[in-house]
Amino acid sequence: MSGPLIRLEDITKTYQMGDVELHALRSVSLIIEARELVAIMGASGSGKSTLMNIIGCLDRPTSGRYFLADREVSRLGRNELAEVRNHTLGFVFQSFNLLSRTSAVENVELPLIYAGVPARERRRRAAAALTRVGLGSRLSHHPSQLSGGQQQRVAIARALVNEPEVILADEPTGNLDTRTSIEVMAIFQELQRSGITVVLVTHEPDIAAFADRVIVMRDGQVLSDGHHAAIAARPAAAVPVPA
Repeated sequence: MSGPLIRLEDITKTYQMGDVELHALRSVSLIIEARELVAIMGASGSGKSTLMNIIGCLDRPTSGRYFLADREVSRLGRNELAEVRNHTLGFVFQSFNLLSRTSAVENVELPLIYAGVPARERRRRAAAALTRVGLGSRLSHHPSQLSGGQQQRVAIARALVNEPEVILADEPTGNLDTRTSIEVMAIFQELQRSGITVVLVTHEPDIAAFADRVIVMRDGQVLSDGHHAAIAARPAAAVPVPA
C-alpha cells in the first residue's frame, strides 16, 4: 500500500425526501493513515453516522471519490462492497448485535462462516480472538450469561476474527458504565498498537480523548480535525481487562 489507508475526496451525500433534498455530507475530504485511532464527533444530524457508513462501505456517496487501501471503492457494486467489508473492515456497534441463543465462540465464528472457512479453523480463530479480548474462559457462555462489557468484547472479537485492517466502532461505549468503557477503550488502544486502524463515532468527549485524533462534524462538514498536541498525554486505558 503506497498511499494513506483511507482517503475521501470531496464526498457529498444527498438524500431525496419527497421534494426536499437532504444534504447529509457536503464536500468532505479527509485522510486517515494506517495505525491511527480516530474519533468522529458531532451532534445528531451532523453527518458523522453517514460518514461512518461511507467509510464502512455500507453506503455510497452521491459524488466524490473514496479510496480504501489504494482501491477506489466509491463506485463498486453491491457484491464487491460486501467483499471489501468481509476482508478489510470489522464492525462494532453500540447494541452489540449478538445472537442470543448462540455461544460467544459461535457468535465470533459467524463472519468466518460467510467467508467459507472450514469448521475447525473457524473454531480455532474464534477462540483466539476471544482470548485476545480477555474472554478465553467464556467461549461457551451465551450473551445472557455475560455482562454488557463482556458482550461488547465478544462483538470486538467478532470484528477481529477476519483480521481486518480497519475496525469501525459506532458508539461502542454508549451502553456501558464508565469503568467498563475504559476497559473497552483499552482494547481499542491495544488493537491500534498492534497495527489495526480504529475509527470510532462517539458523542462522549471523555471517550474521544482516548483517540490520538478527533474529527468534529457539523452540518455535513468537517468543523475541525486535529491531533492531540502530545500523544503521550492521551489517557492510557490501563485498567486490567478481567478474564
